[in-house]
Amino acid sequence: MARMFRVLGFWTLVIALMAFAGHMNEMALLFFIQTAVFVLLGYLNFSERTYMLMFWGYMFVSFIGFTYWTVFVMGNPF
Repeated sequence: MARMFRVLGFWTLVIALMAFAGHMNEMALLFFIQTAVFVLLGYLNFSERTYMLMFWGYMFVSFIGFTYWTVFVMGNPF
């Protein structure tokens, strides 16, 4: 399970580099930070249950953040 967090770190690094190449600096910074966190957690060798709980917490926070951003920050397109 620790290896999967390192895989998540790899893919967030790929997304961050593409965002940086596309001049989306805020998005790139966000994904660089996520890369560092995922790689760090990947080398801590927690139990599988701990990794699952951390992943579910990450998904909960990211979905709430995405929903908040799309509803309240982006506004109504009409």
